[in-house]
Amino acid sequence: MMRGVQSPEQLNLSREMLDVDLSDYYKSSDGTDIRNYGGLAGTPEARELFRELSGAESLNEIIVGGNSALNLMHDSLVRSMMFGVCGSTPWTKLTGDDKAKFLCPVPGYDRHFAICELLGIEMINIPMTDEGPDMGEIERLVKDPSVKGIWCVPKYSNPSGITYSDAVVKRFASLEPAAEDFRIYWDNAYIEHDLCENGDILLNLFAELKKNGKEDMLYMFLSASKITFPGAAVSAICASERNVKDILSKMFVQTIGPDKINQTRHVLFLKNAAGVKAHMKKHREILAPKFKAVQNLLEKNLSGIAEWSKPNGGYFISLRVPSGCALRTVELARDLGVILTPAGATYPYGKDPCDENIRIAPSYPSVAELEQAVEALSICVKMAYLEKLMKMKGYTK
Repeated sequence: MMRGVQSPEQLNLSREMLDVDLSDYYKSSDGTDIRNYGGLAGTPEARELFRELSGAESLNEIIVGGNSALNLMHDSLVRSMMFGVCGSTPWTKLTGDDKAKFLCPVPGYDRHFAICELLGIEMINIPMTDEGPDMGEIERLVKDPSVKGIWCVPKYSNPSGITYSDAVVKRFASLEPAAEDFRIYWDNAYIEHDLCENGDILLNLFAELKKNGKEDMLYMFLSASKITFPGAAVSAICASERNVKDILSKMFVQTIGPDKINQTRHVLFLKNAAGVKAHMKKHREILAPKFKAVQNLLEKNLSGIAEWSKPNGGYFISLRVPSGCALRTVELARDLGVILTPAGATYPYGKDPCDENIRIAPSYPSVAELEQAVEALSICVKMAYLEKLMKMKGYTK
């Protein structure tokens, strides 16, 4: 239960995509031969699919890449470090108090934090509420010109499962950052990943920003990694035309074009946003019973001891154990063969200040395996808590 990995049953849902006949589709609608170089921003058909999913207005606001949205995020930050954003000062040239900083809603996605740590970008924790990140704190901190961006998983947040409220999205759209190169890294990874018939609705931040003339503030990232094959999917950036032109000007040197054959295969298989939604219903039928099994066992075993999220979608359950018990719980669970995301990973630098958050990923194991694992995890939570209580009372063994 360490990462949000698709189960074999989920992977098999996209098996037919490998049999898609491309013999009549070797040219995209703009005349580009998908077997050859070119098409830096992706095929028009793939861009249209992601335009529809993202709610963008124009294909000029979409770049479609390879299998990893994380790769697109990493490269976006590297470009900012090396070349600046739309003509601004490269972040590598900022020193001292001006050194680039990023806001990080916590608990959050460990891979986001790892990119910042790798690049030497200072991270600042932002507490999460039931409606999204603490906007008062964000509005205060963006007055500092060294704050260059914020990480967000706005729908079914990783790991809490929270979907940002309309009020939170509108406050994002009204931000007044001091830095002209401030960008909202809007990782919309779970845009169609509902676990129930009527999933959460996320207000379109791009449209709200446009109302305020602030569309340049957004980098939205989308991916088919948890829709088709994680190792062979497609991903996209949705941004203003100005941002897209800036990004493509650097990508032009980096690559001669993406895998347009795979983009075409995805379009022929998924067809459109309605096709994606229909395909994700099949995923839901596999995932929902697993989440339910975990929820039921946590309720049975840990009521009154721990708290946990009950998301309407996404890939994770956020478990909050008694303060000071997460590291020990994960250690005890590992000794029993239950592998979890390392405690602390959902915070920048791997440091959970309260040592209380554990991320559970129910997607890969079977329901029977999950039941065994959660029973074991529950015992480990209780053991860690008892050890803490005994230590507080002066017992050393």
